Amino acid sequence: MRLIMLGPPGSGKGTQAQNLIQRFDIPQVSTGDILRASIKAGADLGRKAKAFMDAGQLVPDDVIIGIIRERLACSDCGKGYLFDGFPRTVAQAQALDAMLAERGEKLDHVVCIDVPDANIVGRLTGRLTCPNCSAMFHVKTMPPKQAGVCDRCGNALIVRDDDKEETIRKRLANYHGQTSPLIAYYDGKKLLRRIDGVGAPADIGQRVAAVFE
Repeated sequence: MRLIMLGPPGSGKGTQAQNLIQRFDIPQVSTGDILRASIKAGADLGRKAKAFMDAGQLVPDDVIIGIIRERLACSDCGKGYLFDGFPRTVAQAQALDAMLAERGEKLDHVVCIDVPDANIVGRLTGRLTCPNCSAMFHVKTMPPKQAGVCDRCGNALIVRDDDKEETIRKRLANYHGQTSPLIAYYDGKKLLRRIDGVGAPADIGQRVAAVFE
């Protein structure tokens, strides 16, 4: 099974991705993870990527595609894979299509978790994080036993900068700007599977599972 997972920050796509990689026994292919591993290993492409990153520039598509190509050649990708965080643009999607065609492969599904922005803002602005042990809580859905205090270690909880409403709305705007063309691209290829991402994770999981039945 060869999959792409799309969804805005806070949509719960990470949870659903974990369900899918366990169900199909396939690896999760994250460009961020691959870049870090390639840089750590001192690989040629990793060194090229690091040069751009150190200069504060985006890593070019040809370097990203090269790193993806190397990752898909690993034995654990023999039964398939799930892309998370890739592709980010239509140009990357087209390059991926060409690379998979060379390998005699093609994508099976592109799963997109849809959640209205208002729901995302409500979910993320309520998050509380422990800066000491990294435990996470939510003021409404999973509050700490004592307001503002971590259940695990007793440290004061904080709202991270990336969980503040202004930051969240910027992240959502970036997501929509990047992803809308991708959604149209994969919809045109009849690969897009839109999932209602509002509700309990188990209910959303059932909707995702229905795609494969």
